[in-house]
Amino acid sequence: MNVRILRAEGRPAAPWSNGGGVTREVAVHPPGAGWDTFAWRVSLADVTRDGPYSPLPGVRRILTVVDGAGLELTVDGTTRLLPDRCRPFAFPGGADTGSRLLDGPVVNLNVMLREGRADAVVEMVRGHRVVEPGPRPGGGQDTGSGVLVVAVEGSTRLVGRGAAGESAVQLARFDAALLTGPDAVPAEVRTDGVAAVIRLSGPGPGPGPGPGPVESAGPARSRFVDTP
Repeated sequence: MNVRILRAEGRPAAPWSNGGGVTREVAVHPPGAGWDTFAWRVSLADVTRDGPYSPLPGVRRILTVVDGAGLELTVDGTTRLLPDRCRPFAFPGGADTGSRLLDGPVVNLNVMLREGRADAVVEMVRGHRVVEPGPRPGGGQDTGSGVLVVAVEGSTRLVGRGAAGESAVQLARFDAALLTGPDAVPAEVRTDGVAAVIRLSGPGPGPGPGPGPVESAGPARSRFVDTP
């Protein structure tokens, strides 16, 4: 497997300016990119109190509550309850957005996509799922395409089969694995809880349609898959 392991242990926490929580970056493209230069960014946020979201014009967001009792989001005056964990919700980053905790702190998985530079489909998987990173578009140019797997509940095992035989990686809660490159082989996600499978693509046609209902307030796409 062509895979990069991103362990949760030791992941630095960046406090919010309003004191309402901290964010831990899981992965970003291009590597090392800051707020003004990323094409896509995936992070985990510990939210400890109600408050507004920083506006991010030109960025699409997909938010998934992965721990806690849920929250209420207000996006440009429209209120949306997110009482269930592991249900992705997409909305424009430039919208006037605020959140209210339903019953104590939560942890959110955040996918941020720069419009015109990145697209994504988020699938929350129970049981098992085969993922295929696919070749890079543009004749091998690195556009940030790939699959990011994040163990959000329980433990997850990533199993790949290539010419050299079978290889496996164990992910603890909030660990992640990034599959990229033209030679990346299909891998099977096996979890005893829930894993987020985030298919990321660069400019051009985005990821193909996947199964499951869409929870969306904006153009970014999110999906839920429950595999027995």
